[in-house]
Amino acid sequence: MLAASCRRIRLVWADGGYAGKLVGWTQETLNLALAIVKRSDDSQGFHVLPRRWVVERTLAWIARHRRCVRDYERLPAHHKAMVRWSMIRITAKRLANRV
Repeated sequence: MLAASCRRIRLVWADGGYAGKLVGWTQETLNLALAIVKRSDDSQGFHVLPRRWVVERTLAWIARHRRCVRDYERLPAHHKAMVRWSMIRITAKRLANRV
């Protein structure tokens, strides 16, 4: 489970659509704090939401890999593997460039 494999994670950000029971469940089950990023309906025009860019950036990185742009896979497990391979490639490339 997430809490066992990623012990350093203490805070998770989620979109406003996930507000509700998920906040309590995350605290009780996973022992993680869930921060909901809400947008204000008062403002006009485009505004960057705090921490939302992290998710959007990561999805853009994954989408740069051809098999992750469209859902070519028949099984969800295959798609999950493609996303994982894409992130492994991205991470390995970044680590190799640091040296």
